Amino acid sequence: MRAISLSYPTESGPVAVLDNASLTIAPGETLAVTGPSGSGKTSLLLLLSGLERPSSGEIWVGSQQLGDMSADALADWRSEHLGIIFQSFHLLPGLSALSNVSLPLEIAGQANPRERAIAMLEAVGLSHRLQHYPMQLSGGEQQRVAIARALVHQPSLLLGDEPTGNLDQKTGEKVLSLLFDLHKQSKSTLVLVTHDERVAERCQHRVRMDGGRLHEY
Repeated sequence: MRAISLSYPTESGPVAVLDNASLTIAPGETLAVTGPSGSGKTSLLLLLSGLERPSSGEIWVGSQQLGDMSADALADWRSEHLGIIFQSFHLLPGLSALSNVSLPLEIAGQANPRERAIAMLEAVGLSHRLQHYPMQLSGGEQQRVAIARALVHQPSLLLGDEPTGNLDQKTGEKVLSLLFDLHKQSKSTLVLVTHDERVAERCQHRVRMDGGRLHEY
């Protein structure tokens, strides 16, 4: 990210989320983004995913300048290179765990979606839950399905928005350890938004968002 600014219009005038902020993340690194509620942490993830456009500045992911890409090109880039894990899981309730994980591969027209989804669910310890629907799974199991879905296409960039925020501490620790283990295996770049300093301390680098600025610490 180079000199990124982002503001939203309001009735009382524009509100700056980011103000001339720059950030460099090396391939394969882990980064935690912390800060108070409303500081723009989720907006930062949206910018990195190309789902939000900055008011000014450039966002490069590898050799791709996201601002130069059309909506269709961005969608193709996300399906190939990006994985996102949400706090609220966002699984499709009418699909089994297996179908939730294989769906991104099927949409992208990739080969062997079922076999690859089964292998990924086995990697997160859910080989016995392939045909279970989200409502039949615990919160920790649902998050593991979400992690499997995010990683099944082997993305180079993995974004997590409070991925353990809806889990109890014990389950959250297990899911977090699994996430970091899978990150090491996949050699992806991992960016985590979190309120939990214990989570942030597990990352190689940390930045805090406050007042539209990014502060390394």
